[in-house]
Parts: sequence; C-alpha cells; structure tokens
Amino acid sequence: MSILGHLEPKKVWQYFEDITKVPRSSKKEEKIIEFLLNFGKEHNLDTKRDEIGNVLIKKPASAGMENVKSVILQSHMDMVCEANRDTKINFDTDRITPYIDGEWVKAKGTTLGADDGIGVAAQMAILTDNNLKHGPIECLFTVDEETGLTGAFEIQPNFFESKILLNLDSEDEGEIFIGCAGGIDTVATFDYKSEPAPQNHKAYKITINGLKGGHSGDEIQKGLGNSNKMANRFLHLFSEKYNIRLANFDGGNKRNAIPREAEMIFTIDPAKATEMMKDFETLQKNIINEIIINEPNINIIIEEAKMPTTVIDKQTQNNLHLALYACPHGVHAWSPAIEGFVETSTNLASVKFNNNQINVVTSQRSSVDSGKDDINLMVRSVFKLAGADVKSGDGYPGWAPNTNSEILTVTEKSYEKLFGKKPIVRAIHAGLECGLFLEKYPYLDMISFGPSIRGAHSPDEKIEIKTVKMWWDHLLDVLENIPKK
Repeated sequence: MSILGHLEPKKVWQYFEDITKVPRSSKKEEKIIEFLLNFGKEHNLDTKRDEIGNVLIKKPASAGMENVKSVILQSHMDMVCEANRDTKINFDTDRITPYIDGEWVKAKGTTLGADDGIGVAAQMAILTDNNLKHGPIECLFTVDEETGLTGAFEIQPNFFESKILLNLDSEDEGEIFIGCAGGIDTVATFDYKSEPAPQNHKAYKITINGLKGGHSGDEIQKGLGNSNKMANRFLHLFSEKYNIRLANFDGGNKRNAIPREAEMIFTIDPAKATEMMKDFETLQKNIINEIIINEPNINIIIEEAKMPTTVIDKQTQNNLHLALYACPHGVHAWSPAIEGFVETSTNLASVKFNNNQINVVTSQRSSVDSGKDDINLMVRSVFKLAGADVKSGDGYPGWAPNTNSEILTVTEKSYEKLFGKKPIVRAIHAGLECGLFLEKYPYLDMISFGPSIRGAHSPDEKIEIKTVKMWWDHLLDVLENIPKK
C-alpha cells in the first residue's frame, strides 16, 4: 500500500516512494543504476550509462515543440545514509521508511534521501508524462555526488548534447541558485600504540546525542553543536588532571554532515572518580547553557562502562585532543559582497578508531578558490603540528554566478507569473555538480532550484509537501517556455 502516492503531484511522490525502496548509498549505487536503466527501457526511451555509472535517458520533444532548445535535467542518484544510533538498518539491503508528519515527509530514524531523490523522481515523472509540453529532454542521473562528486568529475564531454542545464538539487523553494562553493576534504591519521588498560582503573563512557546535525554547507552558519568538539572538550580539560586514559572515540560519520553524536570511552583511577564527576557536571551545564537555544534537545551523559582491555598511548592521546581542540570548525569568513552569505567554512566531521589508527575527517568549502586553499592549509597545519599524517583530496571547483543567464531570466519570469512574487536569486555555500559540468561543457547555461528540504544529511531530514507541488508547477512552466533554437 502506497504511503505517499496520494500526495500531489501524484507521479512525483509515487516515484519518490519507489526510490526509497532501492538501496543507493554513495559509492554503492549498483541497484539504483539498474533501477534507472530498467525504467528507461520499460518506457522505450533512449537510455545509456557511462563507465562510472552515470545514466542518461532522453525523451523527444512533444508535438509542436520540436524547434525548442534541448534541456538537460540533472540530479544525483546517491544519498547520505545516516541513522540514529537506536535505529537498526542495513543501508546496503534495507529500504527507507517514509511517513507523513503534518506538512512534511520524513523517514523513520534515518535520512529520507529527498536529497536528491526528489529530483530523480521529478525527472522520472517528466519522462513518462506524455501530456506535458516541452522541447527535447535529456535526464542525467549522476553517481556519488555526496562523497566525491565522482559522477560529475568523470563525465565525458560528449555524453549529453543540451546547452541548458537545470540542476534539481537545491533545497529552498522560491530560491534560484546561480553559483555555489567549491570544496576539498582533508583527512588526518594518527598512528597509535595500544597499551594494556591500567588494572586499577575504572571505565566510563560519555555519550553526546540529540543534536540537529545537518548539511555542512547549507547549515554551517546556524551555530549548531558539533558532537566531536563537545566530547573532546572533556578530554582536553581533564586528561592530565585525572590521568585519564582514552580507549575509544567515535564521533560523526559523513564528511558533509555536521556531527550529531559522539561516544568516548576512557579509564580513570576510582579514587579520582568523584571529583571528576563534579567537574563533568560543571562542564555539562556550561556546554548546554552555551548551545541550548540552537540545540534544545542536546543530551550529554556519563555512565560506567565495561572495562576495555587496551588504551592508546599517552603521547597520541595528548596530540589528538590538542589537535581536535585547535582545529577550526564552522564559518571562517563571510562574503563581503553578499550580505549574510558564508564565503568560507570548515567542518570537523568525524573521529574514528580503527586498527591502531585514528582517522579525523574534515571538509572545507569556499566560493573563493584562494579562500578554500587558505582554510585547507589552516586545518592541515593543525594536524601536522600534532604529528598526524595529513592528506587532502583533489577538491572540486565552485560555480561562478552568471546574472546574464538566459535560463535564469526564463525561470524568474515563470516564478513571478505563477506565484505573484519575485524569486530570490543567490549563490549557495553547499557544493553542486554544476562547477564540474562547466569544466567539460563550458557553454552551459545553468540554474539550480528545488523544493524545501530541511535537515539534509541527518535523520531529521524532511521535505515540505506543498513546496514539491509549487516546484513541480514551476519546473513544467519553465520547460514549456524554453526559447526556440
């Protein structure tokens, strides 16, 4: 029985629900690729995939629209797979469970995948609706947008033909995006020696949860809590005072998500435990007081834990907590040209122990290439000073705004005609694939727009129902008014 199929527009919501049944974690898109290829073939549409896994499906112009310029609609098929710690799910095999909560669609305990499943669903609906008016359509579905923009990086210059691109991966209805930030990932690795846990010690676990998390581009300016920073604050303040020995630190997951949860297991001399607990309570109150307005559901808990067999060596423990404390997180610079627009930021995304190594994943973004390089070097320097091995990825370019865009004019006029008000035209601090497309197709005229999604990249992700209909109507009107060749 359909959960979402009665919502409007029916085809879009039904296809979106179908997509939630298909595992599509980043870098594991085999099943969604097969799903899309079968979809194209079932509807007798020109369908192909490239070596990396990108899928392109074409639809001819509707009657009387053959002389209209060809348009390519683009979205990414992968999703960020995040779940609350108490939610049991295998993202490689299990479906997402959507549900309706008032004016929103959410998922039970996990990310919803509306980023960018709703874009995929809209493309599928357009491809199968023969009552629509449009010129030649190409629909591009890219792989691995969320963890490396791999599909956009690897796309070949002759894979599609259109010179107008509509990116369907934005998250604010009524806003048209004409530029985005570039980004780069940085991973610091500490090698540590395992030592037997002190036999006379007692083990405790600190758990931080209830934070909102969210997209490290769209929501970095909101002053949300970082669970890694909070857990490390305890370690930094009390490590030497109480001769704490660290056994494990597990915080955050995805490089592009602000970390919501963290767990830290440590040992301590029982004779110092009472005093340590008093200090913990003071720190707990201070952190909650500092963040409560932005994070009303924060939980910081300490409890006794099973005694670990090993701890990490003290030198690495000291290097780790010093580096995590010094590592910047959040907005680094605001744009001097656009009021209220984040120019440069960095996200301290995750801390993981694995096989005598500690991996710290961070990501940097900026709409100015030199600003991206600067914040990247700052983060690298912190971890290099702490003795870590530091590596950065190749990064991806930003997308410079074009205010003279023909498709922007069409999209603005369409919105004002439909809704009686002007849309907001702006750049976005998040990364989009558009910058990479421009490198291979420098003539592209592009905009990005979408319905309202909140909490992307976290289990709080939700999509506003009414805005999907508004965005759909807007999209169809834009396609109907594309200029002639």
